[in-house]
Formats: sequence, C-alpha cells, structure tokens
Amino acid sequence: MKKKDKTTHSGDVVSQYARYKRKKFFIGFFLVLALIAIAVYSMCAGSVRINIGQIIDVFARQGNKMNEIIIWNIRLPRIFAAIIAGMGLAVAGCVMQCVLRNPLASPFTMGVSQGAGFGAAFALIVLNPLCANGTVLPAILNNPYAVVLCAFLGSLIGVFIILLLAKFTGLSPQAMVLAGIAMGTLFNAATMLLQYFAEDIKVASVVFWAFGDIGRAGKSDVLAMFLITIPALVYFIRNRQEYNVLEGGEETAKALGVNTERLRVVGILLASLVTSVSVAFLGIIGFIGLVAPHMMRRVVGGDHRYLIPVSAVFGGALLLGADTISRTIMSPVILPVGILTSFMGVPLFIYLIWKKRRLY
Repeated sequence: MKKKDKTTHSGDVVSQYARYKRKKFFIGFFLVLALIAIAVYSMCAGSVRINIGQIIDVFARQGNKMNEIIIWNIRLPRIFAAIIAGMGLAVAGCVMQCVLRNPLASPFTMGVSQGAGFGAAFALIVLNPLCANGTVLPAILNNPYAVVLCAFLGSLIGVFIILLLAKFTGLSPQAMVLAGIAMGTLFNAATMLLQYFAEDIKVASVVFWAFGDIGRAGKSDVLAMFLITIPALVYFIRNRQEYNVLEGGEETAKALGVNTERLRVVGILLASLVTSVSVAFLGIIGFIGLVAPHMMRRVVGGDHRYLIPVSAVFGGALLLGADTISRTIMSPVILPVGILTSFMGVPLFIYLIWKKRRLY
C-alpha cells in the first residue's frame, strides 16, 4: 500500500511539473505572437499607411516602388533594430540583477549609458573640428561610424575600471553597483564640461543623440547589432542553469562546481557589451533593461531557464511597441523613443514598488 502511495505521489509530482512547463511554454508562445503582431502593425503604421495586402505584395515583389522603399529601407531595419536592442537590453538587465544580486542592477547603473554619452559628446564636440579642418586623420573622422565608435569605447571604459577594481580589491556585488553609479556620475560631469565650452549647435547635436532614436539605424547597423547581440544571448541561455545555482548563494554555487567569479565577470562584461552596442547605434534608451525583467519575473517566476528567453521576447516587443507609438502618436512628427520609454518606465517602476511586493 505504501509503495502504491509513493508511486501515486511521484505521478502527481511529474504531472505538476508538466503543467508548470506547459504554462511557461504558453506564456512564451503568446509573447512571440504578440511580438509578430506588433511587428506587422509597425510595418503598416506611419505617416504613409500601408495595408496588409500591400505588404504581401511587397514581399512577393509585386508592390509599387514607393511601398518597397518604405518597407525595405525604412520600416524593416527599424523593426529589427528595435527587436534586437530590446532583447539585448532586457536580457542584460536580467543577468545583471542575478550576478550582482541587486534588484536595481542593470547595465545603466554600471555607467554604460553615461559612458556612451560621453564618448558621443567627445566625438561631436572635440573631434568634429579636427574633421572639418582636415588636419588630423580626416579619413577616419569623416567616417559616419566615428560617433558610434567613440560611444562604444566610452561605454566600456567604466565597465573595465569596475572589473579591475573588483579583481584587485575584491569588491562585493553591491559595491560594484555603487561603483557603477559613481562612474556614471563622473561621465555625466565630463559630458557637461564638454558641453559648457562647446558651440550651441554642437550642444544641440549631443542632446539630440542622447534622446535615443531607433530610426537612425541603417541595414549595416542592424547587422552589426545582430552579430554582437545574438551570440551573447546564446551564451546567457546556455548558462541559465548556472544563474539558477547562483541564486542559491555564493557558497552553494561554489560547492556545486560553479566558478562564480568567472560567471559574474563574463556576465557583466557581455551584458555591458550588448548594452553599449545598442546605445552606440541608437542612443540612450532607458527603462527596458531595468523593468522588463521584473515584469517577466512576476509572470514566469525566477527560474532563469524560462526568465531569460521570455525577458528577451518581451523586451523586443516592448521596445518595438514603444517605437511604434512614438512614430504614430504625433504623426508626422516622430518622437525619440528614449523619451517615451522614460515616461512609461518611471510610473510603472514606482507602481511595482508601491505594491509592496518583492522585486527580486
């Protein structure tokens, strides 16, 4: 009789786990469908309305020339840029919150976006006169990727400094977040110093760059973002079980054979790399990497086997939806998506705190 009871209990556990997996699968499947629906609507919406039939004609190479130019050269690159950046920012925030064990951790609290802003300001204010005079490396400085390169390098400076401090002084995860905030403040001060001595038109250029704009990404930019972001996401998904082990505590993870220092350093470095690429090409886009993982944690729980891929899909849908709204809410005027995400993110994050539930 006891043996039968044990068998029944084991069957109940297996059945509950199967239902648990099906629930997570259906949530992920629904998010994928939502992402596809938002992408289709984004192709239709804009100052020039294009219906589903016309989109099908364009893909079948039977559409008119204007619709082909709008779809292939403007809207599709914008859609893919938003999806890739949203996925990268959301997963980067999710991994940061895990390895630093801090619910407020994200690549932005590590000074990544502020470093990128400083790099872009340096390129627009300091290097631009040299480019105009043609006296110092004009071929390099006239390259349209000069601002992107400087923003990318600036975004990684603070991260490398923090990682060096962690390696040689043994900073705790909480102290690393504080160091990131300090680096962000330093970069902000340096950017303001550059703006103070710059001409008005250059200050305006820096401010506009910092707004965050998906539309500035071309096909080659989207390809570069894809080649860097997707391999990083694959790494995070392959190591999702180790992030679950790390959730149980440092000592437990080490006892189970997890190299916690390497996992933390590589996680921070790759998350910062993904964020810096998005920031360098698109400008500063807040909120996605901080709030998106929290929202999905409430839906699927803290199991990183499901949390990481679901956060990726939700982050892509969230940023794409925000960009679509920014293009259509005041059409034909296009608002920078960074403004909209900030307006969306702050009230939502305050709401999560106000509910007095655990964020992590």
